[in-house]
Amino acid sequence: MKLLAIDTSADACSVALLDGSDLSGHLRVEPRGHTRLIMPMVRQLLQEQGVAMGDLDALAFAAGPGSFTGLRIATGVIQGLAWGLDIPVVPVSSLQAVALAVAEEQDAQEGDGIAVAFDARMDEVYWGCYRLTAGLPEPLAPERVCPPEQVSLPEGPLRWLAGGSGWRYAERMPDNVVSRVASPETGMVPDARFVVRLAADAWEKGVAVPAAEAQPVYLRDEVTWKKLPGR
Repeated sequence: MKLLAIDTSADACSVALLDGSDLSGHLRVEPRGHTRLIMPMVRQLLQEQGVAMGDLDALAFAAGPGSFTGLRIATGVIQGLAWGLDIPVVPVSSLQAVALAVAEEQDAQEGDGIAVAFDARMDEVYWGCYRLTAGLPEPLAPERVCPPEQVSLPEGPLRWLAGGSGWRYAERMPDNVVSRVASPETGMVPDARFVVRLAADAWEKGVAVPAAEAQPVYLRDEVTWKKLPGR
């Protein structure tokens, strides 16, 4: 199976290709360069790996939450490619992709909890909680957007790991959350190499949609995002 994934949901712009068991990818941190960079990065990666566009079986993208503009860029690119190639799309949660990165970075064990927070601006965070199951993060509760003071950890895991830009607000989070989390990694951003791995698992389970149904997940309405300066 050949699966191509892209991510423009945050400051980093990344692409990844899973060709059987071979994983390759590129990431660049250039917050305002996503529109200019994403397709050249796709073409470069495919050329390096000797894979033609027409060889792809499916596409994947980080569907959000994240930057409103970034999500619109990724959705437009993926829909255009999927329509042109007539192949399905696997949307992946940006929070869940970072949860997988945290699991690997912090040597998570089976059953560990992973709490991911993104800076959502406007005094809020995007919040997602997962349990490591068979090597992948599975959601423990619906992802949401809320003030840092309102985040919470579901019952279940005995050990919690954490990552994401929203953990910069840890001093505002409840004590019963912060005290249970070990050394949050605030510098982690979504990366297509983790997106493509989650997408491959979803693909095997039959989770894919046609191009028209590949939509971003904002967790916050479009009008609110348009109020953000410079976005």
